[in-house]
Amino acid sequence: MKKNVGGIDRMIRIIVGLILMGLAATGQIGLWGWLGIVILATGLFSFCGAYALLGINSCPVQSDGQSR
Repeated sequence: MKKNVGGIDRMIRIIVGLILMGLAATGQIGLWGWLGIVILATGLFSFCGAYALLGINSCPVQSDGQSR
């Protein structure tokens, strides 16, 4: 798996995932709140399957270390 979730995107996913899971655990939102697990996982692993399918990459461009 190649990383396709960058820094700010990653932090937002982790925060939103934790919030959704917390709200679901306290019964403030329905079972759909447990989808926060998926959102949290994509943030922790820096990989999103939907991004891969759509060809999206929010990681900064990395230099290959070669001069031209």
